[in-house]
Amino acid sequence: MGSSEEKVVAVIMVGGPTKGTEFRPVSFNNPKPLFPLAGHPMIHHPISACKRIPNLAQVFLLGFYEEREFALYVSSISNELKVPVRYLREDKPHGSAGALYYFSDLIMEDSPSHIFLLNCDVCCSFPLPDMLNAHRRYGGMGTLLVIKVSAESANQFGELVADPITNELLHYTEKPETFVSDLINCGVYVFTPGIFGAIRDVSTHREDRANIRRVSSFEALQSATRMMSTTVVKLVFHRTLPTDFVRLDQDILSPLAGKKQLYTYETLDFWEQIKTPGMSLKCSSLYLAQFRLTSPHLLARGEGTKSATVIGDVYVHPSAKIHPTAKIGPDVSISANVRIAAGVRLINCIILDDVDIKVRWKKSYITIPPMLDFHSYVSYIILAGKCSSHACYCWMEIFHREMVACPEFRCVVQAEGNFNAKLGITILGEAVTVEDEVVVTNSIVLPNKTLNVSVQEEIIL
Repeated sequence: MGSSEEKVVAVIMVGGPTKGTEFRPVSFNNPKPLFPLAGHPMIHHPISACKRIPNLAQVFLLGFYEEREFALYVSSISNELKVPVRYLREDKPHGSAGALYYFSDLIMEDSPSHIFLLNCDVCCSFPLPDMLNAHRRYGGMGTLLVIKVSAESANQFGELVADPITNELLHYTEKPETFVSDLINCGVYVFTPGIFGAIRDVSTHREDRANIRRVSSFEALQSATRMMSTTVVKLVFHRTLPTDFVRLDQDILSPLAGKKQLYTYETLDFWEQIKTPGMSLKCSSLYLAQFRLTSPHLLARGEGTKSATVIGDVYVHPSAKIHPTAKIGPDVSISANVRIAAGVRLINCIILDDVDIKVRWKKSYITIPPMLDFHSYVSYIILAGKCSSHACYCWMEIFHREMVACPEFRCVVQAEGNFNAKLGITILGEAVTVEDEVVVTNSIVLPNKTLNVSVQEEIIL
């Protein structure tokens, strides 16, 4: 066990606007790390997990978003968790390990004995204290969180081989073309400060090789003209990576595997990578289920008399207004200032700030199937702010922040709920209008669009 005086810091990689393009359109107006999962920003879940680390001194968010995009959140979460949180902006991409080294002076200012490194787009239970204890027992430079997955999906991640007795990392390869192992890297690490020396060695070695190539190319072409020589030297040099660009997986993990420097800690709990909006729905459900064990006070309750009927795991922001006849859940997250009218049915969806779901009644009547005995039915969908989406077997209009569902028309906005498929869910961006008698199925609609024809498995730009 470590000394009670040893300090620990955590670094969370948040990427930047040029990363995570698969997460569009829901990341058009807000950074992906601030997209809500289970009622809290994506980045909130790993930060909250870091709070459980003994002797945590500071949390760093590292990326290349503009600082103003994180300023309000950083201030808020620091006050909420009583932990210093700081955003560090890269001037240019340095690679995952290179970025860590670039800010090494700031990261090491409290002289921590250990550094946690987490990726923001990872959804798991984050067993960080247990990882730290295991890492101290191993006595190596770093420990990786790993998990077993199906052989069919393993090649989408970094595959590795570990000693079954000592848990030492023996072999590591990033997204191999052929199957290596069903054990994969979860993107969560703990290191000693020795990691900075390993990164520096990679940069130094790369710089030495670049100098050798530059001199060799020049000497070999002495008889050529000065212009030709300079051109060829530049071409040779630019084929190599910049000396300060260091990748954690290829440049650090792979070379150090099998050298008694790196070890693994296997989790038997849930783990997912949040690359697409569809996966955000699944991960929101996973976090809601985790709340049952860790934060049951965050889950909504309701019996359908004085408050709406709540089924399963549901998060409702305190400022949301829900009619008592509505039925919510399972796996629903409702953000701030949302208004949900009478008879609305919500299943497996994320509703962002300021969405207003209303029902406008008229004299005409339509028979609704018994299994859909609600005026509006919403499932497997993300409703962006200032708009809303989807009423099953009813007409729906979206005017900025308002959804109007009228039973005298038949309209469907739905999805199959295939989280991994690009068009497995339906997403309506901000200020989208769906006109009457229009069916929208498994489609993505970018902001400020009007749909007057039915669409299925389409992306409306």
